[in-house]
Amino acid sequence: MGLALSVRDLVVEGDRGRRLLRIGALDIPAGSRVGVRGPSGAGKSTFLYAIAGLVALKAGTVTWGDETISAMNASQRARFRRERVGMIFQDFLLFEELPALGNAALAAGYAERAERGRIADGAAAMLAHLGLGDHADRAVDTGSGGERQRVAVARALAADPPIILADEPTASLDRAAADRLIGDLADLAETRGKTLIAVSHDAALHERMDRVIDIVDGCWTGEG
Repeated sequence: MGLALSVRDLVVEGDRGRRLLRIGALDIPAGSRVGVRGPSGAGKSTFLYAIAGLVALKAGTVTWGDETISAMNASQRARFRRERVGMIFQDFLLFEELPALGNAALAAGYAERAERGRIADGAAAMLAHLGLGDHADRAVDTGSGGERQRVAVARALAADPPIILADEPTASLDRAAADRLIGDLADLAETRGKTLIAVSHDAALHERMDRVIDIVDGCWTGEG
């Protein structure tokens, strides 16, 4: 089951105190599918990285379930991400020297020994679920953009995390591949009860979400 998100009085600043993001109060129930939209440079990716514990906060709290990650140190936040968060990026971020299964099972190399087999099995199962079961041993640089992004999705979900965070996941894909990925993410989140938060300019992705929030000039301005 997904985790609920609670954000309170969040402020992220850049160089020389320039405000990058300010959110007073935002609550996302567990198992929700949420799209985040807004102009380029509005602070959407900063929001995603803030709730993942990847950027320092000037002020405020970020709480997932009963764990306030904004109160954790860097190593505790890294552990939280390993155990609770699957992240999907626009540029895939795959290791070209590894085959599809090697990329999808990458988290197993950083997990506790007792968890490695489960994660590797989860990676293989997710590749199969996404239609790449016959591509497990194939080099990722031979795949199409859609296939490479599905490998990245399998990697994000191999450990069965309750949270999926995606940053412009369809931006590098053609329309057909983007639509397939949107369907995969929305269906996986719904059937497995995961909390999905996806930053995107893609209206087709927003249509599959339960709600869409708008961020403009570093502020949450409401919902569409």
